[in-house]
Amino acid sequence: MKLRGRKLIILAEDLYQDLELWYPLLRMREEGAQVTVVGTEIGVTYKSKTGYPVISEAASRDVKARDYDGVIIPGGYAPDFMRRHEATLKLVRDAFAQGSVVAAICHAGWMLASAGILKGRRVTGVAAIRDDLVNAGATYEDAEVVVDGRLITSRKPDDLPAFCREIIRALSQ
Repeated sequence: MKLRGRKLIILAEDLYQDLELWYPLLRMREEGAQVTVVGTEIGVTYKSKTGYPVISEAASRDVKARDYDGVIIPGGYAPDFMRRHEATLKLVRDAFAQGSVVAAICHAGWMLASAGILKGRRVTGVAAIRDDLVNAGATYEDAEVVVDGRLITSRKPDDLPAFCREIIRALSQ
């Protein structure tokens, strides 16, 4: 129970990648963290790319980054929807600014780019968004996980064990 007493947000929107939301959600809870599913709206059922549901427990406009130790952003096509909402971008921006863990996998790098937090950072993500990450000012590395301070990024579902291991390590310090 390395994360007992830690509070995390995992963002949700339609067309999230199933494993990239559920694996970290369950893994962080297994370590004792309190994980809140945050969507654009509260009480909405968001469906994954395969139709698997998750219900948001809070709306991004109603939560404050200062009340949490970190934010996890799953991939799939959900980040393209998430980044259209200023409250969700502000949540990520504020978490990053206060030094909380910000973890993004696969296409979730879109959220980091739209939040404006990539300049001068080392990151990875699915190869399809490499240009987006570089154009946002990041240095792209093709690795299963890249840790740059409290910013943790991974490429794809196969990288989830390393991704979660680094999130747990960062939150345990």
